[in-house]
Formats: sequence, structure tokens, C-alpha cells
Amino acid sequence: MFRNYRFKNYNFRLVVFVVALTIYGIIIIGSANKDYQNKQIIGMILGIIVMVAFSMIDYSALLSLHWIFYLAGCGALLMVFIPGLSHSSKGATRWVRLGGFQFQPSELAKVLVVLFLAWYLMKYQEDLNKPKRFLMTVVICMIPLGLIVLEPDLSTTVVTFCIIFTMLFYAGLSKKVVGAVVGLIAAGVFGVILLTLHSGGVLQGYQNDRIAAWLEPDKFPSEAMQQQNSIMAIGSGELFGKGLANNGANSVKNGNYIPEPHTDFIFAVTGEETGFLGTLLMIVLLFAIVFECLRTAKKAKDLAGQLICIGMASLVGFQAFVNICVVTGLMPNTGLTLPFVSYGLTSLVTLYFGIGFVLNVSIQSKKFYADERNFTFDLS
Repeated sequence: MFRNYRFKNYNFRLVVFVVALTIYGIIIIGSANKDYQNKQIIGMILGIIVMVAFSMIDYSALLSLHWIFYLAGCGALLMVFIPGLSHSSKGATRWVRLGGFQFQPSELAKVLVVLFLAWYLMKYQEDLNKPKRFLMTVVICMIPLGLIVLEPDLSTTVVTFCIIFTMLFYAGLSKKVVGAVVGLIAAGVFGVILLTLHSGGVLQGYQNDRIAAWLEPDKFPSEAMQQQNSIMAIGSGELFGKGLANNGANSVKNGNYIPEPHTDFIFAVTGEETGFLGTLLMIVLLFAIVFECLRTAKKAKDLAGQLICIGMASLVGFQAFVNICVVTGLMPNTGLTLPFVSYGLTSLVTLYFGIGFVLNVSIQSKKFYADERNFTFDLS
């Protein structure tokens, strides 16, 4: 197996960026809520082990388990609907408890969907725009999306859809279809906003309230308070911040005004305590991870490898974008973590799991396989 690897191409820059961002997140978590810091450290250690292990296994061999990945992802999502296993919070059932262990299936499902689609789209790339194959692809993609919607988890549904749509576009989905989908999404968003303002909305009750509070915060002060406090916290940090773990009475975080300071709204804590420069560093690290995934895709030996990298870049990029937009008031409030930064062992370990595949793609370069094929041809 290792004879086909070129370890000099191992993307150590990606490793450094991922680990650096995780350590940065651990520091902020410790400042936001000390009780969760040690658990996140354990998650990082476990994640690194998983990442290194899967970076050594040929992704082409693992993709032979494509349907197992798909069924495992859907099966995990179904577990949240089983009484006795599921755990609800704030009107949503997104977690599964097995003994003393709790995890969020949608986090794992996102990575498993990326792996399945990498194989599927490579196999059926030529037929992707044919009506029968296109319809089959839509059905396959709608099953995990529908299960996430039913939790309900609108923000994860949006991110997962963006991942799938990006991979389909890269694989060669017709521009006419892409344009039609974008048009329908724009019309749908406009329709949801219009109905929320004038007829109570069409989504779950708390989701309608959050959209209404985002559109008209003065009319819904209790619902808008979370985002308003978050914006105030980021602004109060100014250029250099108030300092990590500060005890200042003027701290929004210390006054318990920031909701979920160690998870969904950790970017607000970063802004208050490390200032504009601290948040800029975090954004730069996130961008660097996305860029390295895309750079690795360019050198992949086949379409499946390219799609794995594109899928992971989309996961990190879109999820970070949505989280930061929520915290800064640019989008309605949703429960979504910031990749590699927010507390959450399921999210952290599964992200490292996906990055492990990207690293394996990096050591099986396109140039090496082209040279090998040319050598074989010359011998014949």
C-alpha cells in the first residue's frame, strides 16, 4: 500500500493550520467555560490520532465501502427518533445517548455523505445530467437532508445542502440545473421572509420567531437579545480585546449575556476578549484550512480524491460562514458550531476524520500516477 505514497507531499501545512485553530479554540473555551476545556483537549488528541490513522489508509480502498458510509450516516440520523436513545434540547432532537456517551449524528453524517458522493459522482459523472440518473441522485441526497430537517436542524440542513450542491457542481452538474436551483432558493428565501413578516411563517415555531427577531429586533426583544448581546460583545473588544479570562464587570460574557459562549457563540467571546485582531486570526486560519483542501484537490489523482477535498473545504467554509454570520447578526440565529473552535467532541473528531482523508489524497499525487501509467505504457 505504501509504495504508491509520496510522503514528501504530505500536507503538513494543513495539519499545522488545523491543530493551531483547535488549540486557539481550546484557549477560548477555557476562557468562556473552564469546565469544558479538558474535554476539548481530549477530543483534540483523539482527533489527531484518527486523522493520522486515516491519512495512512488508501482512500480509494475505503471508498469501496461507499454504501456502508451512506447507510451508516442515514442510520445514525434515524437513531435520534428512537425513544430511549434520543436526547432533546431547545425544541430539537439532535443528539443520541448511548450509556454515558452522547453524540450528534448529523456531524458524522456530513462527512460520510462527502465520502459516499465522492465515489458516486466519480462513477456516474458521465450520466449525471441524464434525467434518470439525475432523479436518482436527487433521491439519494434528499434522504439524509430530509432526516436532518425532521430533527429539526435547519442550519445543518442548509450547510449539508451547500456541501452536496458544491460537489455536484464540481462534478459537472448542468449549468441550467444550477441556475434553476439557485433561482428557486432565492425565491424560497424571499417567500419565507415575506410569510414570516405577514402571516406568522411556515417553519417551526421557534424558527419563525428567530427569523422575525432578526428582521425586526425591536418588535421581538427577547428573541433578538442573544444576537444583540453577541454583537455588543464583539464591538466592545475593539482592536486588542479585553484579555482572556478577564474579570471585568463590563464584560458581556461575565454578565452571562452571551448564550452558549463555549459552543455556538464562541466567536463573540473571541471578539470580546481578543478583539478584532483575534477574530481576524481565527478567520485567517479557517480560510487557510479551506485553501489547503482546495489546493490538495488540484493535485488529486482522480475525481474521487478531488471531491473529497472539495467536500471538506465546503463543510468547513460554509459552516464557518454561517456561524460567523449568525454571531454578527447577518443571518437569523441558528444552533451551529464553529469548525475546530467550538466545544463539541463529535464535531471535532469527525472533522479530523474528514481531514485525514484529505491528507491521504495529498500523498497520492496526480503527477506520480501519471508517471506510473506512462512507464507502464512504455514497457508495453
